[in-house]
Amino acid sequence: MDLRLKIVLTGGIASGKSSVCEILKTHGFFIIDADDIAHKVLNESANKIAAIFGKEYVKNGIVDRKKLGKLVFSDKAEKELLECILHKGIYQTIAKEAKNFEELKKPYVADIPLFFEKGGVYKADLVVVVYASREQQIERLMKRMDLSEEEAKSRLDAQIDIEIKKQKADVVIDNSKDLIHLYQEVKKIINILKEKYAG
Repeated sequence: MDLRLKIVLTGGIASGKSSVCEILKTHGFFIIDADDIAHKVLNESANKIAAIFGKEYVKNGIVDRKKLGKLVFSDKAEKELLECILHKGIYQTIAKEAKNFEELKKPYVADIPLFFEKGGVYKADLVVVVYASREQQIERLMKRMDLSEEEAKSRLDAQIDIEIKKQKADVVIDNSKDLIHLYQEVKKIINILKEKYAG
């Protein structure tokens, strides 16, 4: 299936993509949430996860994401194996949701954290990067997920550096300050985003 998305929102972990999505919703955009889709596909693959990684990573049919996360973010081969298991289901669900929104002529944004990491698997007319410095990402990640500094850094190191993503973006949303500033940043690009759906 050849998938080309209208607008992709990406960035680094803990850069603030979810906050941007909430603001976009208030401006009439629908969100395709790749992380949410990945969590659903992960649990749908619980039996396979238990068989490949071990039964200790699944409890009552639900994958223990924190425990599995510690494994895959400390071992590149295990991470690649997990991504291989989940990729097809995630891709197909994103494609289905995008097609549905386009047929209904509804403006949507696909929130895909690993857009650049996937090396062209997903194509987009416009790529928006939510930016926060690496130091801010580490601080937010430690607080949000109760991780040590070392664990937070290992998760960031598994992604392309935020400064490189910023350079690759068509549009950058700066989330290095407070929520009021972020809202103003999003408002500045709303018309650019809406032009993708004009006519």
